[in-house]
Amino acid sequence: MQPGLTIPESYTSLLDRRETEHAIRQIKEFFQVNLAFELNLMRVTAPIFVQAGTGINDNLNGVERPVSFPVKALAEARAEIVQSLAKWKRLCLADLDLEPGEGIYTDMNAIRPDEGLDNLHSLYVDQWDWEQVITAEQRDLAYLKATVRRIYDVVQRTEKYIGHLYPEIEPVLPETLTFMHSEDLLARYPDKDPKAREAAACREYGAVFLIGIGAELSDGRPHDGRAPDYDDWSTPTRNGCRGLNGDILLHYPVLDCAYELSSMGVRVDAETLRRQLSMSDNDDRRELYFHRRLLDGELPLSMGGGIGQSRLCMFYLRKAHIGEIQASLWPSAMIETCRERGIELL
Repeated sequence: MQPGLTIPESYTSLLDRRETEHAIRQIKEFFQVNLAFELNLMRVTAPIFVQAGTGINDNLNGVERPVSFPVKALAEARAEIVQSLAKWKRLCLADLDLEPGEGIYTDMNAIRPDEGLDNLHSLYVDQWDWEQVITAEQRDLAYLKATVRRIYDVVQRTEKYIGHLYPEIEPVLPETLTFMHSEDLLARYPDKDPKAREAAACREYGAVFLIGIGAELSDGRPHDGRAPDYDDWSTPTRNGCRGLNGDILLHYPVLDCAYELSSMGVRVDAETLRRQLSMSDNDDRRELYFHRRLLDGELPLSMGGGIGQSRLCMFYLRKAHIGEIQASLWPSAMIETCRERGIELL
């Protein structure tokens, strides 16, 4: 078996390749229209690359290498393929002069060359990136949860829609999304690593929003890494726990695993940015273009996140591998194993 590859027993795709391509279009059209309505978002055009050294590109956990290249017409200045648009979107909100309650969404296409390749992870990342202007009073856990519920309602609605179009696909999402803090998850499963904790919670509840990604927990380690300059993961919320961000996680019956659909959160304000840069030993970033504008009060307060497009389609269509949804590169051994087991990678 190819490392990192899971083959479900007796797997058969519910839709053939032609039906799959048609269903992908149906999902994407329905979901983005409903998401834009629920969160009052306008569609904008986003860049594929940004200039290096500006702090605009997302550096994810701080160790992933972006794809970069020199630009001849800019005196060989380097550009980077985006890894996400977490910070670019906030600049866009400022440029559009949007009011609280208004926001944007866009198709984000990224390349992450250091990504491990398996059933759920690809070099190519496609997601709906969204961002909404909020007020200072809305920078709290209650508003975050209310927004997450509205997004989850769209996720449920779309599953029911696809089940109507393709009766062989039966809805599996629970009616209620369960909210948990990563500290609570650690207390419940102290002997498990973070991914095993997520899997256990998702099997129990079906759908979970896991709060507090990035700050150290009581065991001295964060549940998972998060960059210090977009999500607010250090603000105290309750019982000494910290974090105004989180992940939407689903139980995926095809692979019997926790399935991360979305990462989102309240964004840092100037005070939080200073604190998190210091906590992560990244004070040098204060001099970058994005960070200077935020610290100078030129960017609006916001909340935002990303929702995986291929991930969403894979979940609804009950595929065993994300390569059945998107065209990417895979190890030859993985391609051969999948072919032998009836998994057709695009």
